Amino acid sequence: MARLLSEIYQQWEQECNERYIRLKANEEELNRIFIRLYGLQNEVNPKAENITVRQADLQREIRSLISYAVGCLFGRYSPDEKGLCYAGGEWHPERYRTIIPEASNILPIGCPECFSHELTLQIMNFIQNIYGTETFEENLQFIADTLGGSGSPEEKIRQYLLYDFYYDHCRIYQKKPIYWMFRSGKKHAFMALVYLHRWDSDTIKNIILHVRRLQKYYQYQETLLSELLIYEEKLLPFCDITFNLDDGIKHNYQIFGDILQTIR
Repeated sequence: MARLLSEIYQQWEQECNERYIRLKANEEELNRIFIRLYGLQNEVNPKAENITVRQADLQREIRSLISYAVGCLFGRYSPDEKGLCYAGGEWHPERYRTIIPEASNILPIGCPECFSHELTLQIMNFIQNIYGTETFEENLQFIADTLGGSGSPEEKIRQYLLYDFYYDHCRIYQKKPIYWMFRSGKKHAFMALVYLHRWDSDTIKNIILHVRRLQKYYQYQETLLSELLIYEEKLLPFCDITFNLDDGIKHNYQIFGDILQTIR
């Protein structure tokens, strides 16, 4: 059944507002009880201030939806299961029916002409699969309008993934990201996310294969090609590297130096 994200958000916003009103009324009733109990009618106002309950925020909810979609594309989550599906250990492919995680564990951002598994395209497929084909265009526009930026809905989503998604991810995970951003340099010739808990001995080698594919695509664009050639040279020494997750994300992230996006 096709669903509109705008209507889903309105329903969520109403639920949040109703929850806030109920909580505020309950706190004020408790305040009145204690005021009567201690005879403070002339000294204390029963009105409740600073109600600490999460309220709806459209920008936050849309960014959270994109984060969840990325998690599903990596297999961390699944629309077919509740809660966390994979954070290491044994892989259970039967958990993934609606959204099949990317087999390579690499989601490049940009150059959809080169990569059918480019992240923006995969996010769009996720929206269509989860919320329906009939509402796809309207839902895509709703997401793009919320994120802001310029260009088509696809371009706005890609801009967010290129420039802001990783900042949000690092902030949510307190600068200990579980998705690692590979970035070739200031020209953004190559950018891709990798899920840390699915890292294996072929991860860097597969990153290099992606970079080489882009080198062929950008062979007549000298600046981008130069950045990609330099980046491949930086990647090569890490092909056989191993690390221990028990050493902590910050320690392991630093091992890779400037082949990864700076955490900020």
